[in-house]
Amino acid sequence: MPPRRPRPLPRSFYRRDSLVVGPELLNKVLASGAVRGRIVEVEAYRGGEDPASHAYRGPTARNRTMFGPPGHLYVYFTYGMHWCANAVCMPEGVAQAVLLRALAPLEGLAEMRAARPAARSERDLCRGPARLCQALGIDRRHDGADLVTADRGVTVLDDGTPPPEAPAAGPRVGINVAAEVAWRWWVPDDPHVSAHRSGARRRRPAGARDPA
Repeated sequence: MPPRRPRPLPRSFYRRDSLVVGPELLNKVLASGAVRGRIVEVEAYRGGEDPASHAYRGPTARNRTMFGPPGHLYVYFTYGMHWCANAVCMPEGVAQAVLLRALAPLEGLAEMRAARPAARSERDLCRGPARLCQALGIDRRHDGADLVTADRGVTVLDDGTPPPEAPAAGPRVGINVAAEVAWRWWVPDDPHVSAHRSGARRRRPAGARDPA
Protein backbone atom coordinates (compact mmCIF):
# COMPACT_ATOMS: atom_id res chain seq x y z
CA MET A 1 0.00 0.00 0.00
CA PRO A 2 1.45 3.42 -0.94
CA PRO A 3 2.16 5.90 1.88
CA ARG A 4 -0.75 8.10 2.89
CA ARG A 5 -0.61 11.63 1.54
CA PRO A 6 -0.02 13.93 4.53
CA ARG A 7 -3.13 15.87 5.49
CA PRO A 8 -3.79 18.51 8.15
CA LEU A 9 -5.36 17.33 11.38
CA PRO A 10 -9.05 18.31 11.58
CA ARG A 11 -10.43 20.83 14.04
CA SER A 12 -12.08 18.00 15.97
CA PHE A 13 -8.66 16.56 16.82
CA TYR A 14 -7.83 19.64 18.88
CA ARG A 15 -11.30 20.11 20.41
CA ARG A 16 -10.41 17.75 23.27
CA ASP A 17 -8.60 17.81 26.59
CA SER A 18 -4.89 18.57 26.26
CA LEU A 19 -4.14 15.37 28.22
CA VAL A 20 -5.68 13.44 25.32
CA VAL A 21 -4.33 15.59 22.49
CA GLY A 22 -0.76 15.67 23.84
CA PRO A 23 0.27 12.02 23.45
CA GLU A 24 -1.73 11.74 20.22
CA LEU A 25 0.34 14.53 18.67
CA LEU A 26 3.43 12.33 18.92
CA ASN A 27 4.64 11.24 15.46
CA LYS A 28 2.51 13.85 13.69
CA VAL A 29 4.42 16.23 11.40
CA LEU A 30 4.83 19.94 12.11
CA ALA A 31 5.33 21.90 8.88
CA SER A 32 6.33 25.52 8.40
CA GLY A 33 6.53 26.16 4.69
CA ALA A 34 8.91 23.60 3.21
CA VAL A 35 10.50 22.77 6.58
CA ARG A 36 9.08 19.73 8.38
CA GLY A 37 9.77 17.65 11.45
CA ARG A 38 8.11 14.77 13.28
CA ILE A 39 6.80 15.66 16.74
CA VAL A 40 8.59 13.50 19.31
CA GLU A 41 8.02 15.37 22.60
CA VAL A 42 5.15 17.46 23.99
CA GLU A 43 3.76 18.90 27.26
CA ALA A 44 0.14 19.58 28.23
CA TYR A 45 -1.19 22.66 30.04
CA ARG A 46 -4.75 22.90 31.38
CA GLY A 47 -5.68 26.55 31.84
CA GLY A 48 -7.62 27.46 34.98
CA GLU A 49 -7.04 24.02 36.50
CA ASP A 50 -3.27 24.23 36.11
CA PRO A 51 -1.19 26.77 38.09
CA ALA A 52 1.70 26.26 35.64
CA SER A 53 -0.44 27.42 32.70
CA HIS A 54 -0.22 30.96 31.31
CA ALA A 55 -4.03 30.98 31.39
CA TYR A 56 -4.39 30.05 35.06
CA ARG A 57 -5.43 33.55 36.13
CA GLY A 58 -7.59 34.30 33.12
CA PRO A 59 -7.17 35.99 29.74
CA THR A 60 -4.49 38.59 29.09
CA ALA A 61 -3.04 40.26 26.00
CA ARG A 62 -0.29 37.63 26.01
CA ASN A 63 -2.40 34.48 26.34
CA ARG A 64 -5.61 35.43 24.49
CA THR A 65 -4.90 32.91 21.72
CA MET A 66 -5.25 30.09 24.28
CA PHE A 67 -8.88 31.11 24.83
CA GLY A 68 -9.65 31.16 21.11
CA PRO A 69 -10.84 28.37 18.82
CA PRO A 70 -9.03 25.01 18.99
CA GLY A 71 -6.46 24.17 16.34
CA HIS A 72 -4.66 27.50 16.44
CA LEU A 73 -1.02 28.12 17.33
CA TYR A 74 -0.24 29.91 20.59
CA VAL A 75 3.25 31.42 20.37
CA TYR A 76 4.84 33.20 23.32
CA PHE A 77 8.17 34.86 24.12
CA THR A 78 10.16 33.62 27.12
CA TYR A 79 13.38 34.50 28.95
CA GLY A 80 13.62 37.63 26.81
CA MET A 81 15.06 35.70 23.89
CA HIS A 82 13.09 32.56 22.89
CA TRP A 83 9.80 31.71 21.17
CA CYS A 84 7.75 28.64 22.08
CA ALA A 85 4.79 27.17 20.15
CA ASN A 86 1.67 25.42 21.44
CA ALA A 87 -1.35 23.77 19.82
CA VAL A 88 -4.55 25.21 21.34
CA CYS A 89 -7.05 22.60 22.58
CA MET A 90 -10.65 22.40 23.85
CA PRO A 91 -13.68 24.46 22.71
CA GLU A 92 -13.37 28.24 22.50
CA GLY A 93 -13.25 29.87 25.92
CA VAL A 94 -11.49 26.93 27.62
CA ALA A 95 -7.77 27.67 27.64
CA GLN A 96 -5.75 24.50 27.21
CA ALA A 97 -2.73 23.89 25.01
CA VAL A 98 0.04 21.44 24.18
CA LEU A 99 3.61 22.74 24.07
CA LEU A 100 5.60 21.34 21.13
CA ARG A 101 8.93 20.41 22.73
CA ALA A 102 10.98 18.52 20.13
CA LEU A 103 11.01 17.37 16.51
CA ALA A 104 12.90 14.81 14.46
CA PRO A 105 13.85 16.75 11.28
CA LEU A 106 12.34 15.42 8.05
CA GLU A 107 12.60 18.07 5.32
CA GLY A 108 14.34 21.41 4.91
CA LEU A 109 17.47 20.48 6.86
CA ALA A 110 19.53 23.11 5.04
CA GLU A 111 17.08 25.81 6.15
CA MET A 112 17.13 24.46 9.71
CA ARG A 113 20.92 24.51 9.83
CA ALA A 114 21.00 28.07 8.50
CA ALA A 115 18.54 29.13 11.21
CA ARG A 116 20.39 27.16 13.91
CA PRO A 117 24.12 27.58 13.14
CA ALA A 118 25.02 26.74 16.74
CA ALA A 119 23.54 23.22 16.46
CA ARG A 120 26.33 20.66 16.66
CA SER A 121 24.36 17.86 15.04
CA GLU A 122 21.06 17.11 13.33
CA ARG A 123 19.80 15.77 16.65
CA ASP A 124 20.14 19.23 18.21
CA LEU A 125 18.34 21.20 15.48
CA CYS A 126 14.87 20.93 17.08
CA ARG A 127 15.67 19.42 20.47
CA GLY A 128 13.76 21.71 22.82
CA PRO A 129 10.84 24.14 22.31
CA ALA A 130 12.95 27.24 21.64
CA ARG A 131 15.26 25.45 19.21
CA LEU A 132 12.22 23.99 17.46
CA CYS A 133 10.77 27.46 16.82
CA GLN A 134 14.11 28.85 15.72
CA ALA A 135 14.70 26.01 13.26
CA LEU A 136 11.24 26.41 11.71
CA GLY A 137 11.21 30.21 11.78
CA ILE A 138 8.21 30.38 14.14
CA ASP A 139 7.86 33.67 16.03
CA ARG A 140 5.35 36.35 17.04
CA ARG A 141 3.99 36.53 13.47
CA HIS A 142 2.58 33.03 13.90
CA ASP A 143 0.67 33.59 17.14
CA GLY A 144 -2.96 32.75 16.34
CA ALA A 145 -2.15 30.97 13.07
CA ASP A 146 -4.75 28.34 12.14
CA LEU A 147 -3.07 24.93 12.00
CA VAL A 148 -6.10 23.36 10.30
CA THR A 149 -6.05 25.69 7.28
CA ALA A 150 -2.24 26.10 7.20
CA ASP A 151 -2.66 29.80 7.89
CA ARG A 152 0.67 31.61 7.64
CA GLY A 153 2.22 28.41 6.30
CA VAL A 154 2.17 26.46 9.58
CA THR A 155 0.22 23.22 10.03
CA VAL A 156 0.32 19.80 11.70
CA LEU A 157 0.04 16.87 9.31
CA ASP A 158 -0.94 13.22 9.65
CA ASP A 159 1.15 11.08 7.31
CA GLY A 160 -0.21 7.79 8.63
CA THR A 161 2.45 7.23 11.28
CA PRO A 162 0.61 6.35 14.52
CA PRO A 163 1.64 7.63 17.94
CA PRO A 164 3.61 5.13 20.04
CA GLU A 165 1.43 2.55 21.74
CA ALA A 166 3.19 3.24 25.03
CA PRO A 167 4.66 6.76 25.01
CA ALA A 168 7.10 7.60 27.76
CA ALA A 169 5.82 10.13 30.31
CA GLY A 170 7.39 12.31 32.96
CA PRO A 171 7.22 15.67 34.76
CA ARG A 172 7.06 18.91 32.84
CA VAL A 173 10.23 20.97 32.46
CA GLY A 174 11.16 24.51 33.46
CA ILE A 175 8.24 25.25 35.80
CA ASN A 176 8.11 25.92 39.54
CA VAL A 177 4.55 24.79 40.31
CA ALA A 178 2.62 21.62 39.44
CA ALA A 179 5.88 20.14 38.20
CA GLU A 180 5.12 16.74 39.67
CA VAL A 181 2.35 15.73 37.24
CA ALA A 182 3.45 13.50 34.37
CA TRP A 183 1.99 15.67 31.59
CA ARG A 184 5.03 15.45 29.31
CA TRP A 185 5.20 12.66 26.74
CA TRP A 186 7.80 11.58 24.24
CA VAL A 187 8.59 8.85 21.74
CA PRO A 188 10.64 6.25 23.64
CA ASP A 189 14.30 6.00 22.63
CA ASP A 190 14.06 8.76 20.03
CA PRO A 191 17.43 10.58 20.00
CA HIS A 192 15.80 13.96 19.24
CA VAL A 193 13.95 14.09 22.58
CA SER A 194 15.33 16.59 25.10
CA ALA A 195 17.64 15.46 27.86
CA HIS A 196 15.00 16.00 30.60
CA ARG A 197 13.91 12.42 31.24
CA SER A 198 13.92 12.21 35.04
CA GLY A 199 10.95 10.37 36.47
CA ALA A 200 10.17 8.74 33.15
CA ARG A 201 7.53 6.06 33.05
CA ARG A 202 5.20 4.51 30.55
CA ARG A 203 1.86 6.22 30.13
CA ARG A 204 -0.98 4.69 32.11
CA PRO A 205 -3.87 3.07 30.26
CA ALA A 206 -6.68 5.25 28.87
CA GLY A 207 -9.14 6.22 31.57
CA ALA A 208 -6.57 6.50 34.34
CA ARG A 209 -6.80 9.90 36.04
CA ASP A 210 -3.98 12.32 36.73
CA PRO A 211 -4.12 14.93 39.50
CA ALA A 212 -5.25 18.34 38.20
